[in-house]
Amino acid sequence: MSNRRDFITLLGGAAAAWPLAARTQQAGGMRRIGVLMHSRPDDPEAQARLLAFLQGLGEAGWAVGRNLRIDYRWSVGTFARLSRDAAELVALNPEVILAGVGGTTTTLLQATRTMPIVFAQGIDPVGNGYAESLARPGGNATGFMQFEYSLAGKWLELLKEIAPGTARVAVLREPGPAGIGQWVIIQALAQSLGVELKPIELGAAEEIERAISTFARAPNGGLIVVVSGASLLHRELLIRLAAQHRLPTVYPYRIFVTDGGLTTYGADIAGQYRRAAGYVDRILRGEKPGDLPVQAPTKYDLVINLKTAKALGLDMPTTLLARADEVIE
Repeated sequence: MSNRRDFITLLGGAAAAWPLAARTQQAGGMRRIGVLMHSRPDDPEAQARLLAFLQGLGEAGWAVGRNLRIDYRWSVGTFARLSRDAAELVALNPEVILAGVGGTTTTLLQATRTMPIVFAQGIDPVGNGYAESLARPGGNATGFMQFEYSLAGKWLELLKEIAPGTARVAVLREPGPAGIGQWVIIQALAQSLGVELKPIELGAAEEIERAISTFARAPNGGLIVVVSGASLLHRELLIRLAAQHRLPTVYPYRIFVTDGGLTTYGADIAGQYRRAAGYVDRILRGEKPGDLPVQAPTKYDLVINLKTAKALGLDMPTTLLARADEVIE
């Protein structure tokens, strides 16, 4: 069964095999949570993430339509739209809100400092001011980090290992602290690896296409697409432009590679959403978000698309292929 069909089934609460606990809890009344995503509702990656979240809720005894109601806001586009959607979701007064990627946590915290928030893809929670510490967040938000900033340096090292001749790297980032933080780490490593960097902001599609096309006019170039909601929104465009201009590229999420991109090194994001469901469950049962520690990924996966590598004329090192968690041929 496809992720899309699974997602629709779970979203509608029609799954027949929900745990008995979910049915017996109906006596306690319908509970209400919110979900704020910064992506399209029909995006396969967003569906996979929410499918994992819903499965995690099911394992904890929660069934949509039986003892649980979920209000969604799919915020695509500007941060003004994201702020409006966050405010609308908070006004519905759910007991806890799940925050996705793309500034959702920060935006929700601008709307409420009391309503519990669980983030599935947090970036530098302490540095961004929504946790006092990882061990004890202290406020109304907690959850799971999708990476630590040091990971950004690994992307540059990976690009140089795959394409040693790369001397110029464009870093495709979203405006804001997360994009800047990843850029700073890559910049700190670039000189020692003999790489000149070029920042490209992930704005309008035509601007991205123009910037990458201009960058690709000079030889020995490569791309790094850093973590952001905008990168997912422009996923197909970024993969197409990398192939069109024959630019070796490191991406932030596995779906880029399964869709034809070259390689990625990062956490299992769907797994983060499943783990986030456990925190939502604990909050619904009375625990406070400020007492639940922020957790980092336990494993990072290296995924390589060998077909794309061959199309780019790259001879992948056998040592790298041996380290890969998944090779797509």
